[in-house]
Amino acid sequence: AQDETALQTRVTRKDKQGEKKGKDEDNRKVGLGKKVTLLRGISIIVGTIIGAGIFISPKGILRYSGSIGMSLIVWIACGVLSLFGALSYAELGTCIKKSGGHYTYIMEAFGPQMAFVRLWADLIAIRPAAMAVISLAFGQYILEPLFMPCDIPPIAVKLATAIGITSVMYLNSISVTWTARIQILLTFSKLLAIAIIIVPGMYQLFKGETRNFENAFELSNVKLSGMPLAFYSGMYAYAGWFYLNFVTEEIDNPEKTVPLAICISMAVVTSCYVLTNVAYYTVMSAEELLASEAVAVTFAEKLLGNFSIAVPVFVALSCYGSMNGSIFALSRMFFVASREGQLPEVLSMIHVRRHTPLAAVLILYPMTMLQLFVGDIYSLLNFMSFMRWLFIGVVVLGLIYLRYKKPDLPRPFKVPIFIPVVFCLTCFFMVFLSLYSDPINTGIGFAISLTGIPAYYIFIHFNHRPKWLQQFLDSFNRTLQIILEVVPAD
Repeated sequence: AQDETALQTRVTRKDKQGEKKGKDEDNRKVGLGKKVTLLRGISIIVGTIIGAGIFISPKGILRYSGSIGMSLIVWIACGVLSLFGALSYAELGTCIKKSGGHYTYIMEAFGPQMAFVRLWADLIAIRPAAMAVISLAFGQYILEPLFMPCDIPPIAVKLATAIGITSVMYLNSISVTWTARIQILLTFSKLLAIAIIIVPGMYQLFKGETRNFENAFELSNVKLSGMPLAFYSGMYAYAGWFYLNFVTEEIDNPEKTVPLAICISMAVVTSCYVLTNVAYYTVMSAEELLASEAVAVTFAEKLLGNFSIAVPVFVALSCYGSMNGSIFALSRMFFVASREGQLPEVLSMIHVRRHTPLAAVLILYPMTMLQLFVGDIYSLLNFMSFMRWLFIGVVVLGLIYLRYKKPDLPRPFKVPIFIPVVFCLTCFFMVFLSLYSDPINTGIGFAISLTGIPAYYIFIHFNHRPKWLQQFLDSFNRTLQIILEVVPAD
């Protein structure tokens, strides 16, 4: 009898513990935690900015600026201008503590219609195209060591790219912590790749290999008409400094972390870019650099011998880091847009166990795959690169506007007004330049974006949707919610 009583007591205790554990699990909020620390923040910015460009094509700046010395000045100037933009975003990120980046800031300053046009252009064109391009570079470089010295069949590149995109989506779907950890690892591998270029380059420089710098500022080749295009290439190479602002709600202590992560990242990226270019010029003349298909590989073949096989692998890892960082950040923009009621409700739901915005991560997958196998990506990028600068200019204009419209808004981090003004003028100058140098593509890009206006009125503004459409949307949301196991965030 005593044994029976003891057994019952044990069972009751276990039941109570089980109940308590169940309650704990129930009480644990379903939402996005604050998992982005300073190091993870830096790895998101550095890891997304440094893609494949510095390894493959730092030639745009050299071609348009006309001389080695001028090209280095343009690299530094673009770094400083990007820092101006990044500091403006740091102020916005600390006074508007919502995730979503550009979208949220346009919403706060200029209202929902303007924000929706930005979201629409992003969703149907800008993001899938940009994602497909960086992923294609990954597919190309990951296969290069296997096929050397032959050409890689295009279908093989596309298949490797598709596997790369799928794995990034999977990683972002299963865990925020692991996504951030792998991002840190990939960022360090990028910086290692850059160090492998910079250190031998500096060694050559100190040995006295300066013949390519002797007439660095030869003005005979410098064409003023080419300078804006050189800046355009440079600003494109630095694009990505705004990605931390897409995840503001997940940042630990955003008032300190956002400005600090942005300043450290921009210093690291600008130094890496300038020193890498100096290293290239110790081994290659301007003519050789312009003739090279992939500059880093040519550099490695000249200086590092057989080790040059490793360079394509590092470039592929670098592209993978950019893919991972941008999916992590962009999914938050779709998450916030859905919360604001501008995208289907299911996109602002969180996975019950994994606590990731699963639907918002997967939304880009079909569009990117479609463009990878069907679309003409590069012409789409031409349409869209100017839209990117137009909207970033509008966001920074919004900062200046909010200074006057809401002067009492708490601003833990405040930049001098000349910084957003200079940056805003730079953005609009680049948009004007696009219109001037390539009016047809720019016009098509503008037309694609303007389709957002009728879309806004059809899908959002008119509340009286037909009954059948509302029923279809409800059942669509419900079905997806059940399949993906997602629930609204607490």
